[in-house]
Amino acid sequence: MKMPVNRFLAAIRQGQPQIGLWISLSHNYAAEVVASAGYDWLLVDMEHAPSDMATVLGQLQAIAPHGSTAIVRPPWNDPVMVKRLLDVGALGLLFPMVQSVAEAQAAVAATQYPPNGVRGVAGSIRANHFGRITDYYARADDETAVILQVETRAAVAQALEIGQVDGVDGVFFGPADIAADMGLLGKHMSREVWDLIMPAARKLMDAGIPVGTLVTDPAFAKHLLAEGFTFVACGTDTNLLAKGADALLAQMRAATERENT
Repeated sequence: MKMPVNRFLAAIRQGQPQIGLWISLSHNYAAEVVASAGYDWLLVDMEHAPSDMATVLGQLQAIAPHGSTAIVRPPWNDPVMVKRLLDVGALGLLFPMVQSVAEAQAAVAATQYPPNGVRGVAGSIRANHFGRITDYYARADDETAVILQVETRAAVAQALEIGQVDGVDGVFFGPADIAADMGLLGKHMSREVWDLIMPAARKLMDAGIPVGTLVTDPAFAKHLLAEGFTFVACGTDTNLLAKGADALLAQMRAATERENT
């Protein structure tokens, strides 16, 4: 058995827009509900979700049959966590809060086998179909998506240099933390935030480096894709559930009130 092509990675390398969704509910059943929708990529979050290796494994198993590429965001660039996530079959990782070229290099090293990196070698793992993928060790480094998240003004200023580190497949802008760093906590859609992000994003695009982000406004997500962003998450499972529940209750309350007048 040969290692399959990472479809998300192949697409962003070719500049093909990829629409994603954030997965924060930390359960395989919830992941399966959205996996069958057909998003290009799904971000399984560990940084801001109550997830552990067992819940992530279940989420990856639930997503796998449906065609979306599962990217995992670890809580931090911990090489031990990274190798375990890759061993259980994460097809890519989104590293949070990367602040420098040195941190970018460390993130890449954690995902690659020696002599290129420091990833530990295991034999029969889910990622290589328990030893059945015969070219796994030869191709794993090149088929693992390594995305680095810049989330402060200092990191945005270095975004191009971070993106140019060998082995980096894309740069992801985190508008919520960038806004907080600018003294605009909770105002990540403000013009000031995007006036900072867009010039840095365009430098990356001009250098041929894929750029991504998460926004929960579908119209703005569409605008970013039109502006050259390659991979954009347009919502979160928690937000969809909360808004759907609120909207349904509001509809029922309004109907009840009309009946009682």
